[in-house]
Amino acid sequence: MPNEDVKIGTVDVDLARWFGNPGRLTMQRAIAELRAGRPVRVIGTDGSALTVAAAEMLGGERIAAWNRATGGAPGLILPAPRLAHLGVAVQSHAFLSLAGLTDEEIDTILRGVEPRVPVFEHRPATAHEEAALELVKRAYLLPAAVVLPPAAADEQPALAEVSVYAVMNFHEQSARDLTIAARTRVPLAEAHDAEFVIFSGGDGLRDQVAIVIGNPDPQKPVLTRLHSACLTGDLFASLKCDCGDQLRLAVGEIAAAGSGVLLYLDQEGRGIGLLNKMRAYGLQELGHDTLDADAVLGYGPDERRYAIAGAMLSLLGFRRITLMTNNPGKISALESFGVNVTGHQRIMGAVNPHNQNYLQTKERRAGHLLGQLRREPPKT
Repeated sequence: MPNEDVKIGTVDVDLARWFGNPGRLTMQRAIAELRAGRPVRVIGTDGSALTVAAAEMLGGERIAAWNRATGGAPGLILPAPRLAHLGVAVQSHAFLSLAGLTDEEIDTILRGVEPRVPVFEHRPATAHEEAALELVKRAYLLPAAVVLPPAAADEQPALAEVSVYAVMNFHEQSARDLTIAARTRVPLAEAHDAEFVIFSGGDGLRDQVAIVIGNPDPQKPVLTRLHSACLTGDLFASLKCDCGDQLRLAVGEIAAAGSGVLLYLDQEGRGIGLLNKMRAYGLQELGHDTLDADAVLGYGPDERRYAIAGAMLSLLGFRRITLMTNNPGKISALESFGVNVTGHQRIMGAVNPHNQNYLQTKERRAGHLLGQLRREPPKT
């Protein structure tokens, strides 16, 4: 999106320079509007516009009412994982026509766990429509986007607008705008010589944190752990995962090595957010494994992104790292953003009856290197 220039008095002011990248700012506005239940316009590269709302915020009844009133004009964009669960074999996201469907059928398509759905017309989603779905996901809402008919859209004056380019480049642009906002010493139980570094300017909604332990030498590979936030595991010691275990082990191992850094990334639930993580937990109670539960909701196996992690390391001056991870995907992801991963070491949390299936799924289906899982000692 081009820069926005305004004239104040006799001086031209470049708003992008003064107030940040316009595309990133329009994304923040669009996300806020979607989460408030209002539609936005997504502008394509050819200037065409889609009026889009998050299905979750409208609800099945309202979508069905619009469908009846307009003769089937609204459409629904769903991701491939959700469609596969509904029994629709597609290679990518798809646009669904709601024409002729009953209220109950629409609600089943949106929220149904059991794949008993009606036959409905669908076609591959356009790049424009895929961007609209991506926008809904960036708002941490269920990945289902409603394309509203013009008459319904016109009832909403002055809709926020965002370009396809801004949507698809949001994470990378947020990483480019990242800055260090504060840093201070915070002694930890596992590492007394620890400094918290707070980064802001990313997507404007979440601050990111790095914990620098000791005095790492930027001329040598820095021992590094990327840890995605896990409220249940990190704070409440949930037994459903090994996240809290890995967090404290990583801090202790970095301290024992003398120095290093832990990036604490706000990417709850492998990037789907806390609310959707709890929904996935509910599906796991019905017998779905970790990855299948996410797919039922419409998410891929891992929705996390690492451009911001690369930017954090760059701002800290760490270009070469030894990565503490069991996930080879993190290595390739970081390297794609200019980080030189010179080596890696595994970090093994405890296995208990509640997280055993979770860990086995990560090993069997996600390729994690978990061949040396240590079991929790029996309680006496």
